[in-house]
Amino acid sequence: MVTFALEGAGLPLLIVAIVLGVAVLALAGILIILQIRGKKAQKSADEILKEARMKADHLLKNTQLDAKQAAFEIKQAAENEARTRRNEIAGEEQKLSLRIEAFETRENALADKERVLDEKKTRLEESIEAYKRRQDELDAKIDDIIKELEKVAGMSTQEAHDEIMARVESKMSMEIASYIKNAEDEAKATAAERATDLLVLACQRYAQDVVSERTVSVVALPSDEMKGRIIGREGRNIKVLESELGVDIVIDDTPEAITVSCFDPIRREVARRTIEYLVKDGRIQPGRIEEVAAKCRKEIEESTQKYGEEACFKLGLPRINRELVAFIGRLHYRTSYGQNALTHSMEVAYLTGLMAGELGLDVNLARRAGLLHDIGKAIDFEQEGSHVELGAQLAKKYGENDVVINSIESHHGDVEARYVISHLVAAADTLSAARPGARSETLETYIKRIEQLETLAKGFDGVDKAYAMQSGREVRVIVKAEKVSDSEAVLIAQQLRDKIEAEVTYPGQIKIAVIRETRAVETAK
Repeated sequence: MVTFALEGAGLPLLIVAIVLGVAVLALAGILIILQIRGKKAQKSADEILKEARMKADHLLKNTQLDAKQAAFEIKQAAENEARTRRNEIAGEEQKLSLRIEAFETRENALADKERVLDEKKTRLEESIEAYKRRQDELDAKIDDIIKELEKVAGMSTQEAHDEIMARVESKMSMEIASYIKNAEDEAKATAAERATDLLVLACQRYAQDVVSERTVSVVALPSDEMKGRIIGREGRNIKVLESELGVDIVIDDTPEAITVSCFDPIRREVARRTIEYLVKDGRIQPGRIEEVAAKCRKEIEESTQKYGEEACFKLGLPRINRELVAFIGRLHYRTSYGQNALTHSMEVAYLTGLMAGELGLDVNLARRAGLLHDIGKAIDFEQEGSHVELGAQLAKKYGENDVVINSIESHHGDVEARYVISHLVAAADTLSAARPGARSETLETYIKRIEQLETLAKGFDGVDKAYAMQSGREVRVIVKAEKVSDSEAVLIAQQLRDKIEAEVTYPGQIKIAVIRETRAVETAK
């Protein structure tokens, strides 16, 4: 029983021993394999390290060669540059030596000239001394001769001089006075003739229609029914029109027409266009009115710029401020006694340029002054002041020439004309306004102005009669000689001028002539 148990227990031990032996062998094999691989890895690492060392040696040699090559090239470049600089220095030294030689030669020549000049100076000084001695001798002889003449004539030198000068002055004074009178008469005749020729030539060369233009303020309607639509329910549309456009709309019994009333010509033109557009469109309501009014204002702004640019282009005037050009264009919508202000300004510019060309003056400057002489009329309905004052302010604001500013200020006589072009502008302004057909006015206005002029003239003490002549452009006042002296007649003319300028509205200029006549009548028996 015991033997069987031992035998049964020995089999597992054997298996365990075998397993342990196999495990030991496997472990020993693994160790051997690891050892073999470690040797291979060490060998591979040694080869890689060797190869790296060889490459490093190769790179070091190449770098050393490159460095030697670069050092050689730098050295060669430095030697070449040094050689070049040496050559340049040698050339400069050669030039310097040549210049020194030239200076030495010039110095020698100057020394020779100086020596010659010194010799000439010495000779001149000797000659001057000789002339002085001779002059002294001649003065002494002249003094002796004068003394002898004084003894013979019984008159001193100063007395003789005064006598001769008195005779010459007496004789020449008459000749000078006669010459001055003849020159004045000739100058007056020539000036009058020349001025007439200039005006005639300017008028002949300026060809322009005499039909006057007007700003239309009456809007035609397709039917009277449109008046009701313009008025709107409870007057809503017409109230919006008047408040938005800033005008008065008159709707009366005139068939198929309404009247737009406004002192501002720009507003009146905007209103006219707005109403015409609304009538054609047919939709008349507050919202539409505001939309169309804004559109028409923009069109007017664009058209004023266009009219101004066209005027400057036709006159050949460059370099005018763009804002000032817009003011020029606004004159298209301004009228004076039925005459279009822009057309009038262009006429004045043409006439002034023609006369300036004949006198040899600056034609462009003359045309510029003529075009801008009434520029104040573009804003005189918006600001306080006369168009002369406002125009001068605009010209100064945009840096215009003093000639242009003086022409604006003086074309109605408010300021003295300081330039010839200013006189030409005033003359051209009168020609443009006074020619037949240029300006129109009603018979009632004409008669009223004539009566007003004569009434103002008769209001002065000592005035006998007064006549308004030449369509109211001249007033002749006849005064009583026993009550009014010559100086008082001049004073009456000045006071009448001031009264007319303050109280009368008139186109162009009015000439005032105060006539005082004295007659001496006797009868021989």
